[in-house]
Amino acid sequence: MLSIGDFAGLGRVSVRMLRHYDAIGLLRPAHVDPHSGYRYYTAEQLLRLNRILALRDLGFSLQQVRVMLEEKVDLGELRGMLRLRRAELTAQVERDSARLALVDARLRMIESEGHMNTGDIILKRVPAVRVAELSATALGYDHPASITENLSPLYPRLMELMEQAGVTTTGSPLAYYRPAPTGPEDETITVHAAFPIGDAEVTGAGFDVVVLPPIEAATAVHEGPMAEAFRTGGRIAAWIEDNGFRPVPPGYAREVYLHCPPGCFDEWLTEMQVPLDGTGIATREN
Repeated sequence: MLSIGDFAGLGRVSVRMLRHYDAIGLLRPAHVDPHSGYRYYTAEQLLRLNRILALRDLGFSLQQVRVMLEEKVDLGELRGMLRLRRAELTAQVERDSARLALVDARLRMIESEGHMNTGDIILKRVPAVRVAELSATALGYDHPASITENLSPLYPRLMELMEQAGVTTTGSPLAYYRPAPTGPEDETITVHAAFPIGDAEVTGAGFDVVVLPPIEAATAVHEGPMAEAFRTGGRIAAWIEDNGFRPVPPGYAREVYLHCPPGCFDEWLTEMQVPLDGTGIATREN
């Protein structure tokens, strides 16, 4: 048998916790010395301890854990529950990492206040472009994770539909956004994923065909992940104001993805195009 200290060390829990589990009837020692009161455990009891800890990590209370163990939770069911919890924790870590990166980017922008470089902004006329597109709804501009989660899956789906329709792209993929409120307090936006298709004939393809009109735009190339695009957007806004242009209506900016290696977000190159004088409203063909 194992002393309570040895058992705690092997199970990676505290002696105090084992005493608590004993007190509530969750994990009784295999033997208690009647004279000294020392608790002893068997190696086999580590299996029960491991299940207790696994269920605790899933968020169940100790009372719920005891009920589940008494009902003899199936090993396969427990494995599935742990895998689900693992996926949830992984997603949470990814969301927290994205938020941390966003905080760092905003700190860098705050530190650059007063000496923002707008010398890389280019005013140019962007010709009309006919695109195939799919759209979805995101929570709003202040939810970059929601934009990414809703926009990113549209591109592979759109590529699949275009391939089925025999339509090929004629340029870099792009995105644009539109306000999509259903009420005065609703800040949701429609995200559009698009590929230029030139004059290709399209019938019943499962995606929309839209003509983005020619625009006069203030443009800049953003380097890095799109979660930090507000830094480049800030430079463009400062340039627009410094050069006396009219305020730009919200929701008409375009993003052209020039270089986007999978998984290498720091290497992304994206041209941000902000239409001037209220131009840029798309017309839909189908």
